[in-house]
Amino acid sequence: MDSLSGISMFVQVAETRSFTEAGRLLGVSSSAVGKSIARIEDRLGVRLFHRSTRSITLTAEGTLFLERCRRILGELEAAEAELSGAVGSPRGRLRISTPQLSGLIMPALDGFMTQYPDIEIDVDFSDRMVDIIEEGFDAVIRTGEQLDSRLVSRRLGSCGQVLVASPGYLKQHGVPTHPSELVRHACLLHKFPVTGKLERWPFRLAAAEAEPELPQTFVSNTIEVLGYLALQDKGFALLPTFLVRDALASGALQIVLGDFIDQTVTFWILWPASRYASPKLRVFIDYVSENLRI
Repeated sequence: MDSLSGISMFVQVAETRSFTEAGRLLGVSSSAVGKSIARIEDRLGVRLFHRSTRSITLTAEGTLFLERCRRILGELEAAEAELSGAVGSPRGRLRISTPQLSGLIMPALDGFMTQYPDIEIDVDFSDRMVDIIEEGFDAVIRTGEQLDSRLVSRRLGSCGQVLVASPGYLKQHGVPTHPSELVRHACLLHKFPVTGKLERWPFRLAAAEAEPELPQTFVSNTIEVLGYLALQDKGFALLPTFLVRDALASGALQIVLGDFIDQTVTFWILWPASRYASPKLRVFIDYVSENLRI
């Protein structure tokens, strides 16, 4: 059990990047945490952390050890849950990362919290591509092709992308009939937070036609802001259908240039590959798969 205690301390330090914070969460002193890590390093004959006065980071060996330790703790948690009959009421802390789409994500999380009140949820809303294993997430929700062999994925659903504007904007500025006409309109653009590059509007054009150079009327790294501005008669925005479903139904927004855009976005939930997922993670994956309204 001493080894398991040391493993738990190591994982907590790796996730918090702090001996002091790890000790606070575990109810022990930072000195006790530091001594436990030192004993593990002595036993293994490797350094698990790079330490400085300002930061603590994992070494390459520490990163490999962390993945194994998380699997060990996950197996232990699952075994304890089964033996205690707690599979029907999973509990514990669940750390997840999702895109900055609170309108899509929060209804599902709200329902999950109601159904599983004993599970604590720690959510990181971010559009950056987090490293699930390195940063200690239990699961993440992301879009696009998933190629990381360390992870298991489940498809949550797909939706189209549409170019929209409000009736008020179209009445004042006119309705374009071809993408080339957008150079004379206000365009609300999304930029990727990691690269800073603007998201391309996927127009289907003839081979000889050049893509229009869109005016950068407003640029944001989160698309919900663009949806808000489109509703305020501020211009055109390329948005997923789930974000504008209600506005389209009510007539608050209209699809423009629909014949020139055909793009689908697929959402996935991903989690570290392991032989046995913990009960809290299993119920979260199942719930989100069934209740995320894409």
